[in-house]
Amino acid sequence: MDFLDWLRWPTGPVCPKCGWTATTVGAGRVWRCGGCRKRVSRTAGTIFQDTRTPLTVWFAAAWYMTADPGGVSALTMQKLLGLGSYQTAWAMLHRYRTAMVRPGREVLNGRVEVDETFIGGEEPGPRGRGALGKTLVVIAVELRGPRGYGRARMSIIPGAEAQTLRTFLIATVEPGSTVVTDGWSAYPKACRDWFDHEPHPVAGSGKQANELLPAVHRVAALCKRWLLGTHQGRVDAEHMQSYLEEFCFRFNRRHSRARGLLFYRLLQYAVGAQPLTYRQLVANPQPKATKPPGVKGPRSRPGSLAQPPEDRPWRATQSLE
Repeated sequence: MDFLDWLRWPTGPVCPKCGWTATTVGAGRVWRCGGCRKRVSRTAGTIFQDTRTPLTVWFAAAWYMTADPGGVSALTMQKLLGLGSYQTAWAMLHRYRTAMVRPGREVLNGRVEVDETFIGGEEPGPRGRGALGKTLVVIAVELRGPRGYGRARMSIIPGAEAQTLRTFLIATVEPGSTVVTDGWSAYPKACRDWFDHEPHPVAGSGKQANELLPAVHRVAALCKRWLLGTHQGRVDAEHMQSYLEEFCFRFNRRHSRARGLLFYRLLQYAVGAQPLTYRQLVANPQPKATKPPGVKGPRSRPGSLAQPPEDRPWRATQSLE
């Protein structure tokens, strides 16, 4: 709880009602304002709001999610934490995924490769742009030097029309940057007046698409391998965007000097993200489930993973930036 306070209020708790900073510790997850005497919840306005799960379990989930470069699936998380249901583990991971997109994050700049790909299992019928039953995703990757890659962005799009691609580029790439694409006819219109366009048509070049645009194809291959490996390809199209955000969060921090910094960054974003209920997270919520016959009493809650008190080392530093 003290670590959560440190992330939210580095200079001390602030009352959202009157702005008073002098508060006293109340019972449980509550501060008491020293000015207006209102109760200030220490988890309100975060993804931990109204949770029944101990914060120690939430923090353990964040560590498992960031410590392994391949992440963790909800089923594995359920087993690691001894949770009573798959839905609890899935909701915890999904709430963290919603926090991985920082509001106002910096856009890509310089030379940026852009291309589209289809994500999904093998389906009968045509391949490529005419494929059925798959999710169309546009990818943008910064180029850093001859073989270096910077940050990546991925987004689901309904189609590869010029207006759709233009909307993605304006939201993702800094104006004036150079957009490197293949020979798809929609890109000149998508880049007009905002970006310098550098096309590399595959037809007639004598090269493969992954040779002309290596960055986006490398990112696409890594993402597909991650979805098939960690998640066994069991990702619904309705929730695909959240998984893409998780992949980009981890990919963009692949050079971090310590895995603990990813844990810190994830929790830092989590205390600033809006709370969401389970029914808001589920793309197609079903009617509220009823208890099976013979089940009585309240649902069980996961036990705390609390350890003996430490000396609170996070208080010894001002920032981990």
